[in-house]
This record gives sequence, structure tokens and C-alpha cells, in this order.
Amino acid sequence: MPEIPRRDFLKLITTTLLTACGLLGLDTVIRFLHSPTNSPPQTVFDIGAALEYPVGTRTLLPQIPVVLIHDENGFSALSLICSHLGCTVEKKADGFICPCHGSHFGENGKVLRGPAGKELRSLRVETTPDGQLHLFLN
Repeated sequence: MPEIPRRDFLKLITTTLLTACGLLGLDTVIRFLHSPTNSPPQTVFDIGAALEYPVGTRTLLPQIPVVLIHDENGFSALSLICSHLGCTVEKKADGFICPCHGSHFGENGKVLRGPAGKELRSLRVETTPDGQLHLFLN
């Protein structure tokens, strides 16, 4: 077996290692590009029949999280996501309070005490022709 000079041996090892690293990197890029993408978050919710929510009620829907308001003017909704840092606010006797930083909001979502600077977001509610309610987060 012929003896390989040291320079050629180091060149061979370097080329082999760089090729292996390149193939591993290429494999990672290919798997990333072929990975399934996450579906976009749901922005429209069917929250049931309008008859389930009598006039004068305020219904907490914690799975969304919103409070659905049905008054003499129709349906409306308030997001229960604090405008400060995105925590879910909790219902209290005089409105809502953020458990993370203590912001207080009135029943109508207006800021009563900070650090939140914006009121709770109003959300659109529509009644379909068959009497179902759809809540829109955007």
C-alpha cells in the first residue's frame, strides 16, 4: 500500500469533514422546507343560537376568551385579553382585573387603573339568517 504524504492526508480529511457537514446542513434545510406549516389561528367562532343569550345578559366565553353582551342595542363582545401585555383578565364585581399587573377595566372595557393604556378590544358579532351568532376576532 503506497504511503500518502501528510499534506494529501490532511487535505483528504478536511474535504471529507466539510462534505459531511455540508450534507448534514443540506438535510436540515430540506427537512425545514418540507415541514408542515401551522394552520392560522381561528378568527371566526360560531357561538350558538342568539336565543341562548337573553337581552340583558353578559356571558363569559372563556374558551375564546371574550364576554358576550346582549343589551337592547343588540349583541357586542369584549376581548378578555389585557391590552398591556396580553394576559387574560378576570371578571370581578365592578369590571375586570388583570392578574399579571393589576390593570382594572370597567364593565364596558374602559381602563380604570393602569398600567394598561388602552381599553379592552371590542369585537364584532353578527347574527346569521338562521339565528346563529358568529364572533369575529379580527
